[in-house]
Amino acid sequence: MIAMNVAELLVKCLEQEGVEYVFGVPGEENVDLMDAFYNSDIEFIVTRHETSAAFMAATYGRFTGTPGVCLATLGPGATNLMTGVANANMDHAPLVAITGQAGLDRQHKISHQYYDLINMYEPVTKWNAQIKSAKITPEVVRKAFQVSGQEKWGATHIDLPEDIAGMDVDETTPLKPNERPHTRANESIIKQAVSMIEKARHPLILAGNGISRQEATENFRAFVRKVQIPVVQSFMGKGSISWEDDLSLLTAGIGGNDYITCGFNEADLILTIGFDIAEYPPKNWNRSNTSIIHIDTEEAETDANYPVSFNILGDIPENLEQLSKNLSPGKKDNTWVSNVRKQALDELESFRDNEHFPVKPQKIISDLRAVLNEDDIAISDVGAHKMWMARMYHTYQPNTCLISNGLASMGVAVPSAIATKMVNPGRNVVAVCGDGSFQMTGAELETAKRLELPIIVLMWRDDGYGLIEWHQLKKFDRSSYIKFGNPDYHQLAASYGFEVMTITKADELKPALERAAASNQPVFIDCPVDYSENMKLTEKLGDIIC
Repeated sequence: MIAMNVAELLVKCLEQEGVEYVFGVPGEENVDLMDAFYNSDIEFIVTRHETSAAFMAATYGRFTGTPGVCLATLGPGATNLMTGVANANMDHAPLVAITGQAGLDRQHKISHQYYDLINMYEPVTKWNAQIKSAKITPEVVRKAFQVSGQEKWGATHIDLPEDIAGMDVDETTPLKPNERPHTRANESIIKQAVSMIEKARHPLILAGNGISRQEATENFRAFVRKVQIPVVQSFMGKGSISWEDDLSLLTAGIGGNDYITCGFNEADLILTIGFDIAEYPPKNWNRSNTSIIHIDTEEAETDANYPVSFNILGDIPENLEQLSKNLSPGKKDNTWVSNVRKQALDELESFRDNEHFPVKPQKIISDLRAVLNEDDIAISDVGAHKMWMARMYHTYQPNTCLISNGLASMGVAVPSAIATKMVNPGRNVVAVCGDGSFQMTGAELETAKRLELPIIVLMWRDDGYGLIEWHQLKKFDRSSYIKFGNPDYHQLAASYGFEVMTITKADELKPALERAAASNQPVFIDCPVDYSENMKLTEKLGDIIC
């Protein structure tokens, strides 16, 4: 038997799970673990903040389907990490978080930087555990990955006390991953759902995050083609169907009436597929309490505006295939769909040549969509720009516009762009940020440069918290405490090694994006935005009558 310590055993267990990267910030209480990585094939990615590490790990997990791993030390390292872990859990991204911890000999009393992380992380994870003895390490690591990767994906947490980490242990074999079972709905449920769908005069589909998570895109599109039912996508379901498809009613999720609201009002049956109500509260779209067929891996959350007639549970691709086999080709009256599509698409097209400066949100999105390829990836941070991107940045494929809409934590875009580029080196990756959200994790520009990742950061600058101002103006007709100062972004981004482009006229944006996409260098674009359009949109939505 070859002696090793628990930290070395834990790293061997991570290798058994196929871990390529661990994102994090080292600390005093995880020095044994950091030393164990030194002789491992796992690459440790040093980040500038623990929250960023969790954002990166979650994004890696979302694209690969394998839990991403992040690490922090105890105390403030662990509490910093928690925001990103909670974000992953609510967005159903697979992630395993590892925290250093005080030794067992001082956990019974008030002690330097010690908090009970098991209890702190319990509400923001699917499962968590502390390694309290050396021999349970393989079981804890295997279970953390198993639970994180089970439907629905989410976050798990391993807490490693420093005295346990350095403890010698006889070589123990890591546990091997096991195959996940495939399940499908009962045939009688399928037949009842088929009868209900065929009787509906105006059925509507609401597509959510689970379609891409379950790799069900092809099955979903085949189902839609056969039944000829129009599709609305949530913010996180974007790309389930191409925006060019005549049955696409684009994206819903912004508050108030919208063109898409007319689709929900028209429907006499709604099929939600891979949808979680955290993506778009039912009270915003199902005001008539239209009957719902819920197609997902788990039962629907209880909600007064989400009246489920049938839960079709199990693997989404298999259940969609079962439905397709039993349904007759669709012959629904979808003449209203083209009118809704035209109004939504005309709104974006009308700003293509807009010359106003600062640049209108619609113009920024029009230029970005025109420059990026179908499989390029835009990642939206949280802020006013998120609402515009969600509503008007139309997609061809899933996972080409990432929008966090569970916890919806600011600062997610730049770290996520880094992980996205690591997994998708041949595709352009653009982090779309506000100046408020950028400053929360902007130090990760150094990480991108160090890793030689040519990401593009497109910052919408308005010198304030634009989304909060939008809400204040809607409720009080005035704003308060939302303005702040900004640094010289040209000097700031250049100091991190980014090429910097500052937009001074509306017609400079598209050429700047084209140069950035062609440069294969990290590029920062500082684009002033005219958010007076926010309230104009609010007024416009209020005038829409279905």
